[in-house]
Amino acid sequence: MKKILLLGLLLMLPLRAGAEVALLVHGYLSNSATWELSGVNAALRQAGWQYGGNYAFSPTGLVDRTLPAARHSKRTFYTLDVPSLAPLPIQAAWIEAALNRIAAEHPNEAVTLVGHSAGGVAARLTLVRHGTGPVKRLVTIAAPHLGTDRAVKALDAVDDDGFFGPIKEWIVKREIGKGLYRTLELSRGVLFDLVPPAPGTLLWWLNGQLHPDIEYVSVVRSAGYFIAGDLLVPPFSQDMNRVPALAGRSQVYITIQGHQLTPADGLLLARIL
Repeated sequence: MKKILLLGLLLMLPLRAGAEVALLVHGYLSNSATWELSGVNAALRQAGWQYGGNYAFSPTGLVDRTLPAARHSKRTFYTLDVPSLAPLPIQAAWIEAALNRIAAEHPNEAVTLVGHSAGGVAARLTLVRHGTGPVKRLVTIAAPHLGTDRAVKALDAVDDDGFFGPIKEWIVKREIGKGLYRTLELSRGVLFDLVPPAPGTLLWWLNGQLHPDIEYVSVVRSAGYFIAGDLLVPPFSQDMNRVPALAGRSQVYITIQGHQLTPADGLLLARIL
């Protein structure tokens, strides 16, 4: 069922009971600080949720930076840092590790998994590959479930094979800068995972797999009279109902804004959770 939400009407929606724990996963070229800097965390705290701290990755395993006192709160949310340049299966492994830790600290409590952008696809991949565990709901925000042409263009930009490869590399580096070029080179794995589904791609495989019987919520970006909308991921790609294995199973909320997180996302999440 689709619900069109104008930003000015978000405060009119009633809060509803839901999961008592939430895990927030950031997207590509980002980190967990985006939830705080965007105002999402502040909106959740205002709605009665307590910030439980952060989980991070390291060569020696999951780093627990959580606050023990928050485990006794009725509503607790955590953030997770994943290696956003790594392929999505690697990111999914870190999400699984964080969910296992949360399940141990919050036994018998349902969890809502929230993913922004590529983090939403990584979160869905986690549930398909590793099982749901305590997760009862998946919320994705501006996630490229059907891929994005931006990933194709980025891969093409760093494709320096062939006779004219060095010349192309020089031209592209001059255009976008050596730093961004190097970042895109290091991102090849995740970029391949975010190209539109076709035989042999991760999304082709993922979108045809049996998905867990949980609640799915798609937050889809759209455009307004003065807002260009999402320039990175097309709206149709953000709707999990377009995924063959999930057709008709996802609630859809349409928000009039761009790709990045804003305080409005926090207001909406507070009403979904």
